[in-house]
Amino acid sequence: MSSKKDKFYLKLALNLAKQHEGLTGENPSVGCVIVKNNKILSLSKTSINGRPHAEANAIRLANKNDLKGSTIYVTLEPCTHHGKTPPCTDLIIKKKISKIVYGSNDIDTRTANKLKIILKKYNISIRQVKMKEITDFYKSYFYIRKNKLPYVTAKLACSNDFYIYSKKNKNITNELSQNTSHLLRYKNNAILISSKTLNKDNPFLNCRIKGLENYSPTKIILDKNLNYKENLNIFKSQRR
Repeated sequence: MSSKKDKFYLKLALNLAKQHEGLTGENPSVGCVIVKNNKILSLSKTSINGRPHAEANAIRLANKNDLKGSTIYVTLEPCTHHGKTPPCTDLIIKKKISKIVYGSNDIDTRTANKLKIILKKYNISIRQVKMKEITDFYKSYFYIRKNKLPYVTAKLACSNDFYIYSKKNKNITNELSQNTSHLLRYKNNAILISSKTLNKDNPFLNCRIKGLENYSPTKIILDKNLNYKENLNIFKSQRR
């Protein structure tokens, strides 16, 4: 049975994971909270580019706190395999953390369904607390792992009468829509357009939300004949 306390800490972990959504490369963004005697000892998330993992970061940030008997809350099932980093379960065992509460199973075949088997002999309690918000958050990650394909977000701006271009050369979207578009650029690894759109709109294709400018996506132009104009904004911005 899950408690309100468990869901509170998992929701906090999810909010941490959201901070690095789209910035963790091939790894999912995970949030982690370590609690002992109803006190939060540490919290963290997966590092940019995917390493170190959230659990390793949280354990490191706990500094000299004794983690023996503590509970670790993570949005995604902790990894049990050796990859480019050691498994997070090794650290959990080493620090004598006594309980793991996680939100969603990992479908990565190297880790899936192995947590209880590996940790059984260490007397570590393991429990999943299913939360729709967490499952929804990992929708793109699950798709990529399952299908071995990129997860694509389609963005279309159109007027109420279904036009995608204003003859008066005015924006057909408001400030909120434009900011949402830039947020999508921040959350996705790449942005793709055709050379026709490139030549007509002359966009920058970067993220212009204050503080997130360094997380602009990779730009991909569909143009088999290299039919683009010179001196476009996209090329000017690359030189900055």
